[in-house]
Amino acid sequence: MMNLTNRSKVVSNKQMTFWERIYIPAILGGMRITFGHLFRRKTTVQYPEVTREFSEIYRGKHVLKRDDDGRERCTACGLCAVACPAEAITMISAERKPGEEHLYREEKYASVYEINMLRCIFCGDCEDACPKEAIFLTREMVRSEYARGKFIFGKAELVEPFDPAKRIDISKRQTPEVLEFKKNRSYKHNR
Repeated sequence: MMNLTNRSKVVSNKQMTFWERIYIPAILGGMRITFGHLFRRKTTVQYPEVTREFSEIYRGKHVLKRDDDGRERCTACGLCAVACPAEAITMISAERKPGEEHLYREEKYASVYEINMLRCIFCGDCEDACPKEAIFLTREMVRSEYARGKFIFGKAELVEPFDPAKRIDISKRQTPEVLEFKKNRSYKHNR
């Protein structure tokens, strides 16, 4: 028989020694590794009784921010939904009616805003894409549930409360340049 290529490899048929055939050295080596791990410090945290320390910029549960007057910032532009690689965000826009100026910042707002937390990969692309700084990821963890339907968060779970004392501080997620820019009220974006 003729070879098509000269890449064939000769395999050696090495005979096992007595100690290799009884596997005692291999078993003892495995037991040494196992006992070495038994006496190391445990890294398990007994959550929720004990919580581990998170970074200041940890990406957790989403929040839809309000402006200083308590109006929703979101204008349902859809950029967050387009930027989401997991396609976890859906929204339906609506027109603001006369008399609702105290609720919504712009003429258009999100009447329905939902995030499927089972699909979300917590990448932060939605907060980067938002031109109105309406959506941010907080340090709060998403709670576990037994039913899948409870992981679709609507505006009831996402929009922060009217009370300014209960609002979520997101200043740690912003660079010093952005915080300095937001102090200038002459820009329409900061009004």
